[in-house]
Amino acid sequence: MGAITTRTIEANGLRFAVDEAGEGDDVALLLHGFPESRYSWRHQLPALAALGWRAVAPDLRGYGETSRPPERAAYRMEHLVADAGALFDALGARRRLLIGHDWGALVAWSFAMARTRPLDGLVAMNVPHPAVFRAVLRRSWAQRRRSWYVAFFQIPRLPEWFLTRNRARAVGHAFTGMAVDRSAFPREVTERYRQNALLPGAMSAMLAYYRTNLGLLARGGGASPTIETPTLLIWGEEDKALGLELTEGYDGLVEDFTLRRLPNVSHWVQQEAPEAVNAALGDWMRSRGLALLA
Repeated sequence: MGAITTRTIEANGLRFAVDEAGEGDDVALLLHGFPESRYSWRHQLPALAALGWRAVAPDLRGYGETSRPPERAAYRMEHLVADAGALFDALGARRRLLIGHDWGALVAWSFAMARTRPLDGLVAMNVPHPAVFRAVLRRSWAQRRRSWYVAFFQIPRLPEWFLTRNRARAVGHAFTGMAVDRSAFPREVTERYRQNALLPGAMSAMLAYYRTNLGLLARGGGASPTIETPTLLIWGEEDKALGLELTEGYDGLVEDFTLRRLPNVSHWVQQEAPEAVNAALGDWMRSRGLALLA
């Protein structure tokens, strides 16, 4: 049940490469962030399968072995959310657990707010609700300084050159340079992400997430509907890009909100502290009736 297999799924007009573990129509969909891939969930897929879920981690559009639309507009949030909904449909989901980290968490938050499909549970890791991020960004110069890279990514061509030169050395350093426990990112792990970044057109597609969704990050689109789905936020406390103040202020945004902060863990929480993350997931799922197996 815990073995991970790889295949391709057609959804929303694209071909998605997915890793999966478990079986059945209770589907946990795991969405990765920048500059990661489906490989970032390698520790969580077997754990979720052991809890009774069919756990599926795709390469998001533009990443890895998934289709890479050339138009920048193809990476707008509404398309990313539609991808997640179409993947649930293609997998024949009866119950749905949506889990995201970094950009995958932003997609997950947006999916839940839009009520794209009914969800039984929502888990975000080291990215806050968009409304919380915007509120903190307005008042916090510290968070604005931490988010400097978002402005850098808006520059044409220069970020692509910087991130892919020397065989995408900067991509590998994004993990080892930010991690508290660098042993979680040996060369064979960072090499996976470096190789993905060097695929033709991949880095421009990855940066398109930032370039087409800047308004969502900085300005938003009015009041946020309350998320009724039980929600868990897991946060590595030593995140260099996102401050701890982003774990506060969820009243009125999420009805059933649980926060689990992990000390001495960086932004790369599910890879750097997989045992703690899996334990937090299991405890919360059992408390919400989402652990389908003992």
